[in-house]
Amino acid sequence: MPHPSPRPIPAPGPRRRLRRRDLSRILAHPGRLTIAYFGALIVVMTLLLLLPAATAAGMSTSPSVALFTAVSALSTCGMAVVDTAWHWTLFGQAVILLSVQLGGLGVMSFASMITIAVNRHMKASQRLLTAEELGTTRLSEIRDVLTLMAVTALGIELVTFLALLPGLWRTNGGDAGLTLWQALFFAVASYNNAGFTPDGAGLHVLSWAVGLPILLSAFAGTLGFPVLLTLLKAVRRRIPPRRWSLHTKITLVTTAALVIFSLVWFLAVEWDNPALFRDADTSTRLRHALAAAVMPRTSGFDPSWVPQVSEPTKVVMSALMFIGGGSTSTAGGIRVTTFAVVLLICRAAFTGHREVNVFGRRLHSRTLITAVSVTTSCLALVLSSALALMLMTGGRLTNALFDACSAFGLGGYTTGVVRADEPGAMMLLAAVMVVGRLGPMTIAYAINRPSLTESVRYPTESIAVG
Repeated sequence: MPHPSPRPIPAPGPRRRLRRRDLSRILAHPGRLTIAYFGALIVVMTLLLLLPAATAAGMSTSPSVALFTAVSALSTCGMAVVDTAWHWTLFGQAVILLSVQLGGLGVMSFASMITIAVNRHMKASQRLLTAEELGTTRLSEIRDVLTLMAVTALGIELVTFLALLPGLWRTNGGDAGLTLWQALFFAVASYNNAGFTPDGAGLHVLSWAVGLPILLSAFAGTLGFPVLLTLLKAVRRRIPPRRWSLHTKITLVTTAALVIFSLVWFLAVEWDNPALFRDADTSTRLRHALAAAVMPRTSGFDPSWVPQVSEPTKVVMSALMFIGGGSTSTAGGIRVTTFAVVLLICRAAFTGHREVNVFGRRLHSRTLITAVSVTTSCLALVLSSALALMLMTGGRLTNALFDACSAFGLGGYTTGVVRADEPGAMMLLAAVMVVGRLGPMTIAYAINRPSLTESVRYPTESIAVG
């Protein structure tokens, strides 16, 4: 019998070709799309906060306060110049909460798109590594990556919401409506690392039943989507740590080191601070220490205690906020992986090694250049912003540096340098928040898409450094 002829593979239809063409256009300039998305949200949310329905009776909202609050919410910073619980109505708080969600999840999605777009121009081996980090076997599966990212974020927020219900139920005396709203607000704000609070109380005056879920959710938000995805896969498939990705290992080790260091520092330096712990028991001191260990790099819940810490602690907290959280996370800063790479470069230079190795892997030269350039440019931004704040407000260096690092690292804490009657200082910190949320690489990619091939290679020559 004659063999049947193979069925011809149908050509892609016009809809599929159209989708591929649209996807290629998006990936051509995802950095510009990110900035456009963020700018449009700022305009819309500012206008919504200027509506009379957003401001409580007897209060008024100036355009500068509305713009600053919108940028602070969209950047997931959480720094506030007015009391969120008393100044804004339920509608205003809902606008802030929506801004936090759109800013956190939206910018994370665009950051992943930029990562995919950049790596489309890399070698096949590098593309496979990036695909593995983002949880897909093919870099074209952008829709699946973004869907999984949204499901992961909403899933963590749902778990946090359910965990907060019992504690908030007792705190609110059985008020169901208030409990549900506060649980939703805290769940979204904590994972997205925005320090806005709907009750005016904050983290420290609440019970462990409320504070602990917020801390855990905020900590998960700092790790970043690739790390969370790796951990979920490791639990489901029982993958040992030695087989985890290099990005996950560096992020977890560096994050753990920073948390332990800040916890020990706060307990050692601030244990006998009478302004913080007058007649306080051990449980209250530990709750303050845990919040100080986790929150400065992420979200500034209850910033009322920050001006009362010692000057050395302010400097340490500024450094932690400058470092920030993990890549493609809801936190800001230069990111913990960037900080780790800079330390590894120093180790290699001081020990006489030509290559930077960690966990049995060699880091790519482009990774090293990116880490140094990001750290240097961001440090210059923070220092210049702190000097400008000192000139505008007459504040001290430690306080100005603290607020500048908090805005860039999206920490949300403030020493009171910026107030509602200081529009110039508010606009300066709002610009720093935008850079901290988008990241310098997003802005650079929007200006000029990087090229991974050099057309001309010049001869090398050494210079004296150090």
